Amino acid sequence: MLTPVQQTCKSHSNPARLIMTLAAVSMTLIACTTVETQSFTVSQSGNVDSAYIAADADFSKYKHLFADEMGIFFPADTYTPPEDIQRIRQIFRSAFIEALQGYTIVDTAGPSTMKVQASLIDLRNSSDRTLMSLASEIRDIAARGELLFLMEMSDSESDAILARAADSAQTPTFATAEGNTTDWTSVENAAQHWAALFRQFLDQNLGR
Repeated sequence: MLTPVQQTCKSHSNPARLIMTLAAVSMTLIACTTVETQSFTVSQSGNVDSAYIAADADFSKYKHLFADEMGIFFPADTYTPPEDIQRIRQIFRSAFIEALQGYTIVDTAGPSTMKVQASLIDLRNSSDRTLMSLASEIRDIAARGELLFLMEMSDSESDAILARAADSAQTPTFATAEGNTTDWTSVENAAQHWAALFRQFLDQNLGR
């Protein structure tokens, strides 16, 4: 299983929460590849590398959006300073909230509320051992040497997946133990690019 080196939250850092959150993301990635032919249909959107819509998804019921915390995951054999992780999260959060202008954003689940979440999974500096510890389905999506941006839409009450999209076109530079420093311009550009893709994906599926 992929292990996050750091994951900071708004108000606290809880190791058990991190493990549970990562497990949920890992299951999400597995589900995306193992059941898509049975319960998901391929979206023909040319804006992202891949996109899938749940066969039974009913987007007409959703009037509000709940923007969940962004997931940022690195393999155990890399290191990015916690302060950089927090700043990266804030940059992406700001870009996504700005991109969602025009939608009604709420902070609680509800019957007419859809949860939206973005995640970064960085395997650019992963070892063969780390890669082989992942399920084959995850390796097919996030191969060694790649950084994957995952967009997910789900029902806020049941957590049933409605749609997923993945893109790997941007390559921001993050600080590592090898001496690299975070290139904040590339992070800003990636955040703006993926936030725009996320808005397009939402608009396409919500009929905007």
